[in-house]
Amino acid sequence: MSIDIQQIRSQFPILNREVNGKPLVYLDNGATSQKPKVVLDVLDEYYEKYNANVHRGIHTLSQEATDLMEESRRKIQKFINAKHDYEIIFTRGTTEGINLVSNSLRNVLTADDEIIITEIEHHSNIVPWQLLCQRTGAKLKYIPLTAEGILDIEKLDDLLTEKTKLVCVNQVSNALGVVNPIKTIIEKAHAKGAWVLIDAAQSAPHTAIDVRAMDCDFLVFSGHKMYGPTGIGVLYGKEDILNELPPFHGGGEMIKDVTMEVSTYACLPFKFEAGTPDIAGIIGLGAAVDFINSIGIQNIHDYEKELVDYTIQRLSEFDEVEIYAKDAEHSGAVSFNLKFDGVHSSDVGMILDKKGIAVRTGHHCAQPIMHHFNIPGTVRASFAVYNTKEEIDTFIDGLKTAIRMLG
Repeated sequence: MSIDIQQIRSQFPILNREVNGKPLVYLDNGATSQKPKVVLDVLDEYYEKYNANVHRGIHTLSQEATDLMEESRRKIQKFINAKHDYEIIFTRGTTEGINLVSNSLRNVLTADDEIIITEIEHHSNIVPWQLLCQRTGAKLKYIPLTAEGILDIEKLDDLLTEKTKLVCVNQVSNALGVVNPIKTIIEKAHAKGAWVLIDAAQSAPHTAIDVRAMDCDFLVFSGHKMYGPTGIGVLYGKEDILNELPPFHGGGEMIKDVTMEVSTYACLPFKFEAGTPDIAGIIGLGAAVDFINSIGIQNIHDYEKELVDYTIQRLSEFDEVEIYAKDAEHSGAVSFNLKFDGVHSSDVGMILDKKGIAVRTGHHCAQPIMHHFNIPGTVRASFAVYNTKEEIDTFIDGLKTAIRMLG
């Protein structure tokens, strides 16, 4: 199957707008992707036709809303190849999914236990584990980066011990776009009896995910980075582990029986889904999965690899540009700076914005990476299936202007 890029772009109304009198070139997909018409229409349709609370009513609208929501759960189950649909827990996003796991482990971990993270993580996969270790006394360790900006995976063997209870790593770095060797990490962690949590926020939009082949214990991702609505995300967990963990939130829907003295909890997935969910967002995420499937995730992966490779090729034409982790395997994003003293990444971003080009600048909620390179931030260009090489050329022309103005 070949990609009909113009047909795909026609499904995104926002791509028709101008910014500062220039056609929008949106290269900030690592922060959030744009939404196709099919997702926008589903959100409107839900509120216009099916708006009702789920799992709580025998009337027609409630049953229809429940059916649509649970259909989305099954779509996501198939999308990541989970064994059961009740292993799919709906959250507000990647951050809440990680916090759900960390808070559920508060009464499981002890001061003798250890957690391993990495130096390449987003703050969302650092801070919750720091908080958990502060509360339990467990020790937090991390896999460092090499000088080139990739994980020093050889250090993992030294870090793993019989005390290791959990290893947490992103599949793709949000700040650098680097692909991490998660299969190796999972195998080594399991050999020590540790669980593994994979942050797939930056991989789910770009590459096929198979949690059973991966054999991860938890996996989290957000809908808004994969053409879905904001405020909705997914936590996948293996059935036996989710059954072992206590709930994160207490309230309606997550209970079986409540008395004034004690409560018992509902079965999966509802034990972890207290309160009224973002029903429209869940249905919209299902529509986003349909959109991805209509193109084919492998087709998206292959096409976006061309975009990333082309961007690195074009950036490499400039002696004034430093590309971070240039020789590593990338997915979805490229991070760089201009080699001018006193020039901040935001200076580049503002010049590009004047030409209608949207990139992300700063530390990307990954300050340990910036500390590693001894820089305050980077310019990040990140891609989606609707981007084109012509847009990259426009971006490069804008960068030439930034070099002339800032050099």
